[in-house]
Amino acid sequence: MTVLLSDHTHSIELRPLRYQFPGVCGDPYDDNWLVIGGAVTTPEGGWTFADPCLLTHDARRLARWLRAVAGGTVAVTEPDTDGELSPDLDFTEPVLAFGLADADEGTATVRVHLSMEAAPPWQQGDDGLGIFQYAVEVRIAPEALLEAVRQWELELADFPDR
Repeated sequence: MTVLLSDHTHSIELRPLRYQFPGVCGDPYDDNWLVIGGAVTTPEGGWTFADPCLLTHDARRLARWLRAVAGGTVAVTEPDTDGELSPDLDFTEPVLAFGLADADEGTATVRVHLSMEAAPPWQQGDDGLGIFQYAVEVRIAPEALLEAVRQWELELADFPDR
C-alpha cells in the first residue's frame, strides 16, 4: 500500500519504509525519523527516492493537512510577485513540502514540492533552483484524496512515536 496522488499525467507515491534508526536510541527526536520512499511520474520523466525526511509527527501532520484539503478548508497558495513558490506545509528536512495550487467544487490541485534528495535526477545539484521550487501538481477529487489519506494512515500505524 502506498499513498498515491495521481491524475492523467502525474503520479506521486509515498510510503514510510522504516525508522531511520531501527533501535531505540533514547532520543525522542532521532528515534522518530522515518525513511520515506517515493516514486514520481511526470511527462518529463520518472524517478524514485528514499530519504529520512519526515518525523513520525510530521507524517501525521501531512495526513491532517491532506484531509483538510479534501474538506475544502485549506487556502490556495499562489506564487509570490517574483514567481517563487512557497509551500503551505513543510518540515524540518526540506525534501518534501506541500501546497494547494487550485481548488474548485469537485477537485483540488495539490502541489508537491520535491527538493534535494526527492528532486528529479535532472534537477539534483542544480544550484540555480531554490528549495521548494520544483513541484509537481496533481489534480485530484476529494474522495480520492481521502482514500490516499486513509492508506497513508494505515501505513503509519506501523510507525508509532517512540
